[in-house]
This record gives sequence, structure tokens and C-alpha cells, in this order.
Amino acid sequence: MLKSVDTQNDMTKPQLAQSGLRWLWLTVICLIIDQVTKIYVANNFSLYESIAVIPMFNLTYVHNEGAAFSFLSEAGGWQRWFFTAIAVTISCLLTYWLRALHKTEKLLSIAYALVLSGALGNLIDRVAYGYVIDFLDVYYGNYHWPAFNIADAAICGGAMLIIYDAITNKDDQSSAEESKK
Repeated sequence: MLKSVDTQNDMTKPQLAQSGLRWLWLTVICLIIDQVTKIYVANNFSLYESIAVIPMFNLTYVHNEGAAFSFLSEAGGWQRWFFTAIAVTISCLLTYWLRALHKTEKLLSIAYALVLSGALGNLIDRVAYGYVIDFLDVYYGNYHWPAFNIADAAICGGAMLIIYDAITNKDDQSSAEESKK
């Protein structure tokens, strides 16, 4: 019986090494950067304090009780648990999808790892504080893009890579189908 358990473990290890889970290190690094920067801002800035870094970019400490771009931030509190449930669900799905990817699917693995890090980073804030710490403030003139954080940037970057992969893979699939004819 011990031998069959060892055999299963031996079979599982290569499967995991051959999957997109190889990119979880990227998730961990982005998650650490996100949390360290949020803790730094929360400990060194007063709420709504803003420091000009370069023209068109400030560090501005704000709390976001809603979703992306403060969507539903004034909803009365229920959104905290709603967005928490969404983040948990998405994180589980992304982990499952990473496991299903082959190690050669690097671009999609990187994309999923980035989105996963962002989802987890904002999930940690939402559970710990009831809001997400945002501090990156990009603006032009008097127009300010809604403040965001490293987790949000990772989600957007990962989403762009997913779209790019979908477009380029569609072209690759079309080429493969045409060459079969």
C-alpha cells in the first residue's frame, strides 16, 4: 500500500511540473510586491494624502470599498462579501486553469498567474480591512483616472495577455486548418 502512495506522488509531481502551475512563483512575487506597497502607503500616508511623483502621476492614498474603478463603492457594505466571493471563485478557477495548461503555454500561464496575483492581493485587503488600498493616481489636467494599485495593474496586464493570446492563437489555428486543406 505504501508503494502505491509513493507511485501516485511520483506521478503527481511530474504532472504539476509539466503544467502552468510552474508560474505560481510569478503570482507570489507580484502578490508580495502588491502587499508591501500597500502596507508602506497605509503606514506612511494619511488617508487622501497625495504626493506628486512626476507630471501626470501622484501617489494618493485612498480606500476603495467597491470593485474596479470604485464600482459599487457606495452600495452600503454588502459588496465587500460579494466581491470577496467573486475573488475566491476566480482564484480557484485560475488555479484550476493553470494546472490544466501545459508548461509550453507560457504566455497564457503568465497571464493567469498575473490575474491570480491581483485577485488574491485585493482579496487579502477586502477580507482584512473591508476595502482595497489604492494609491496609484494617473491624471491629465484635471481628469484623474480612478486610483489603483499593483494588484489592479497585474489584473489588467494579465487580461491584456489573455486577449493577445486569444487573437494570436486564433490566427495560428486558422493557419493550421488552412495548411491541412
